Amino acid sequence: MAREASADPGRLPALSAPGFVGRARELAALGEALAARPTVVLVEGEAGVGKSRLLREFFATPLGRQHHGLVGTCPPLHDPHTLGPVVDAVRGATDRISGLGLSGLAGALRAIFPEWTDELPPAPEPLPDPTAARHRLFRAFVELIDRLAVTVLTLEDVHWADEATLELLLFLVSRQPQPVSVVVTYRPGEVPAYSLLRRLSSRIPPARQLRLALSPLDVDATSAFVSSMLAGEQVSAEFAAFLHQRTDGLPLAIEESVRLMHDRADLTRKEGGWVRRRLDRIDAPPTIRDAVLERVARLDDDTRSVLRAAAVLADPAASATVATVAGLPGARFTAGLSAALESGLLREDARGLLSFRHGLFCQVVYEAIPAPERRHGHLLAGRSLAEVNPPPATQLVRHFRESGQTPEWCRYTELAVDLCQESGDETAAGALLHRLITSVDLPVDVLVRLVGKVRHTSLRRPRHYLDLVRVLESALHGTLPPRAQRGAIRFQTARMFLMTSAFDAGRQHMEAAMADLPPESVEAARARITLGLPLGTVRPAGEHLRWLRQVAEPPPSVAPEERLALVGDRILGLLLLGEETAWAAAQRLPEDAASPRGASTLGRIQKNLAHLAMLWGRYPQARVRLAKANELVGRHQVPRHLESLLVMVARLDWLTGDWAGLLDRTLAFVEDDSQMPDVRGEAALVAGLLRAAAGDHEQAEAHLLATHAQARRRNAADGLVESAAALAELWLAAGRVTEALAITDDPIEITVRKGIWVWSTEVVPVRVVALLAAGRSADASALVDEFGRACGDRDAPGPRAALASCHALLAEATGDATRAAALFARAAEAWAALPRPYDALLARERRARCLIAAGQPESGLPLLSSVFDELTRLGARHRAGLVRDALRGHGVDVRQPPGADLVGGTPHGEGVQQGQPRRPGRPGYGDQLSPREQEVVTLLLGGRTNRQIAEALVVSRQTVASHLHSAMRKLRVSSRTALALRAVELGLTSDPRPSSGGDE
Repeated sequence: MAREASADPGRLPALSAPGFVGRARELAALGEALAARPTVVLVEGEAGVGKSRLLREFFATPLGRQHHGLVGTCPPLHDPHTLGPVVDAVRGATDRISGLGLSGLAGALRAIFPEWTDELPPAPEPLPDPTAARHRLFRAFVELIDRLAVTVLTLEDVHWADEATLELLLFLVSRQPQPVSVVVTYRPGEVPAYSLLRRLSSRIPPARQLRLALSPLDVDATSAFVSSMLAGEQVSAEFAAFLHQRTDGLPLAIEESVRLMHDRADLTRKEGGWVRRRLDRIDAPPTIRDAVLERVARLDDDTRSVLRAAAVLADPAASATVATVAGLPGARFTAGLSAALESGLLREDARGLLSFRHGLFCQVVYEAIPAPERRHGHLLAGRSLAEVNPPPATQLVRHFRESGQTPEWCRYTELAVDLCQESGDETAAGALLHRLITSVDLPVDVLVRLVGKVRHTSLRRPRHYLDLVRVLESALHGTLPPRAQRGAIRFQTARMFLMTSAFDAGRQHMEAAMADLPPESVEAARARITLGLPLGTVRPAGEHLRWLRQVAEPPPSVAPEERLALVGDRILGLLLLGEETAWAAAQRLPEDAASPRGASTLGRIQKNLAHLAMLWGRYPQARVRLAKANELVGRHQVPRHLESLLVMVARLDWLTGDWAGLLDRTLAFVEDDSQMPDVRGEAALVAGLLRAAAGDHEQAEAHLLATHAQARRRNAADGLVESAAALAELWLAAGRVTEALAITDDPIEITVRKGIWVWSTEVVPVRVVALLAAGRSADASALVDEFGRACGDRDAPGPRAALASCHALLAEATGDATRAAALFARAAEAWAALPRPYDALLARERRARCLIAAGQPESGLPLLSSVFDELTRLGARHRAGLVRDALRGHGVDVRQPPGADLVGGTPHGEGVQQGQPRRPGRPGYGDQLSPREQEVVTLLLGGRTNRQIAEALVVSRQTVASHLHSAMRKLRVSSRTALALRAVELGLTSDPRPSSGGDE
């Protein structure tokens, strides 16, 4: 089963019987008790808690197998058969009694074992005293048990046992010596006050009895229990906690619930484990449902009325409220409540509030109430709770909704939503709003007001926002509303589209709304800011800026949180469009907020400012703003920004060279299906960049393609630009120039042609390399000129460092190696000042190569050696391998540092003998292939993959890749196919001489 799951991670494994978890202490105590002389064990616990399982597990242990046990179960019959459980237990132990040597006393058993008439002694003479007759029967049973060599008699569910069975148990335990150990299980809440079972423990000295009270499983045991059903695979902590909450840890309820979810394919994988698709509701398993309904059916009418009232209320409620909903007068309610509490279905907490012992019990009773009675009960509950101060808004929403009272439903929904949003619980608020808006035909003003309360993270799925769009469009196309209402409807429609990343549709509706919105309204200001942001199909920067410059200072009547959002979003828009003066405005933003909602808004703004600081190349400022955002959302307990903050920190760590452990951090987000798409996309981008630097190009491409596809689905221009740049760089390294050009076409149109130059740092340099590789040097030069004009004289260190690299690339392409070396030195300084060490090292590497090309190896080789050391130390083993090959080609001795296979994990202090030529006698190959490179090329020509070549030569795949790249560089080709063709042309297909290993 585990193999199936690993072969197909999304496939539901076949369910196993649940493992035995959470009962080690009880199992040990049971074994210790039964290992001594005959004793009595009382195992108590509610239905489904695992009493029977405990006994089965014991008798399966080596100690348990030493016992010869009889096991019987007491059925829930209104008229149980006399001694039925014991008779069934004996029948289960043997099918013949001949040869047991029974005395004539056993003839008393003929009446209850008619099938053994031929084997039993003759029936004894009848006794006139029923008590004497029963005593004789019991003695006959004891003899039979003795002859069968029984050591333990186990009876389950003795709360349902007939009186004769209970008397037999009392007879057994009262005999001296006690003939057998007796183990009974029962539900304490269902033992009648007059039951003989209560006398079983009272007559036995404590030294001869053990009482085990089984409690429900805790959260950890619940997780282990479910995992055991799924072939040992992990379940999420969230799912385990939710399942525990809804089942109260009852093993039977957990098992039946998991089986229902499995049957309905309601389980899915995330983060390597199984979770439920929707953590909202679990249907009552049939086993639990039938047991509860049977218990309720045995109660009188008034008690059932109390239980139904409590089920309608669902939440813990005062007795007066329960009485109102039950509709019972004082004395009858008191009697019914007492019986309900005695039944064990209902409980009273320390506050005196009444509720069901388990949520599933409540659900079963509620679903059994006829619909008209339920509606009336909800109406009574709503009217009663409405008088409470403060009113329990969420409860009132439910009661008035279920009773069909729309005005009250609407009123309390707004109140509940406000309370939820004030505490930062947007998800609960969104669920309340969605249900009301999509269920009731609301007046336009109410509809607009309610949709206006929906936030970006309120609803779980895009289709939920589109549900609201349909309602809004229906209101717009119905009876023609007044102009102001038309504007409001279009504005809210635009908001809903924007929340699904349908930016172009949102922009269209926002532009239409501007014609009808009051010019000085908050909605008009928000519309202008939205139109000013380069979302969806990007317009020229000047067009976006015109909208932002029309935004006036919000009027004093605007709520503080809305004012903060308007001011902050306008600043963000201006910075995104390259307006440097907006940084000063950003410094004037408040440091703290007075409410969770304000903290959420300010945290979002600080997070986005950190992102913009990274785009501008202001990395220290980005780090400070990320810390501010994290402190805000942490102190005000607004966790929904935390994941995106952590991923942004990861991106900043990539840029600034803090790569230790970074891949594992990002993969944790990539593999977590519960994360927001933008969070997973950003994490996949960083993971792809890390793997590309490490030389794992296949995995890197997979991550980057996923990021690019996800950005297209979200219509996110920034994500498209960044992922396109990373893919283009990866493809250029493999010689895929045409593809690199194609994927950077649109990003260049957005960043340079339309003026959103803050997104250009990554894409413009790689586009220049692609154009030069394609022989389009004039286009490359024109692009660099456009980029320079776009950046102007702004203090944007990131784009300016990219611009410096572009000028150096152009100089290198013209063959002016000396000038190119000087320009790469400037670029390296610019990158290092950010700090951005990887790009600084790449610029230094190109400077070293230019110096060597300019006839200055005495300067270039030591610099190249230093670059190799620092690339290795950083963890960029792929690039380090290329530098190593270049050094070896120039006769510089290079030693591969140990441990270089881990990103950020290479030990410091080892590398090359910087700038030192090889010892005399050791060959330098220059532009000729080394023997090991010839071996690699020969195996490549034989159709082998890098892995197969590595296995044949007993080297790492990274070493093979380095040799191939070195061979491609020396033979001036850019792909494996071209390398193979060139090798054939040069006659390099014969087996080379064995390598001495000096270049390995």
